[in-house]
Amino acid sequence: MTESRLEKIKILILDADGVLTRGEILYTGAELESKAFNVKDGFGIRMLKDAGIMVGVITGRHSEAIERRAKELGLDFCRQGVKDKSSLLAAILEQAGCSPEESAFVGDDIPDISVMKSAGLGIAVADAHETVRECADMVTANSGGNGAVREVCESILKAKGLWEGILKSWA
Repeated sequence: MTESRLEKIKILILDADGVLTRGEILYTGAELESKAFNVKDGFGIRMLKDAGIMVGVITGRHSEAIERRAKELGLDFCRQGVKDKSSLLAAILEQAGCSPEESAFVGDDIPDISVMKSAGLGIAVADAHETVRECADMVTANSGGNGAVREVCESILKAKGLWEGILKSWA
């Protein structure tokens, strides 16, 4: 059943801390913070974008590092400092011309539950809070910041029948 839902995905929305990163925040100075991103996750996002699937971030915090990563990857949107992720999801879907069934959201903590339920497919990373994993339609084998996003991207591409073509294009 999850594969048929993955096949419908036209837009993938990601939380940032704990999904694109391991959820750690390193302060390096008075106003500076540092985050580590997984390059394999980034390549997965690029493969999705190349396949015509929109990808963006909705996160509760604001970080220049997230903004920079979003620009590097050419994300379709990056909304930070969001308190009500579900309402924003509805607005983004309307603007993108997508139905909720055509969307997937990847999250890791309690503020993500409502938006996971609003999306067509709610996905939790392996190390998400237990309550979030219980609410998810799908749980990744990999943890946040450690290949979970790549796993989701590959799952979508495989469900759409695009994976073999991508592999051949790189051979």
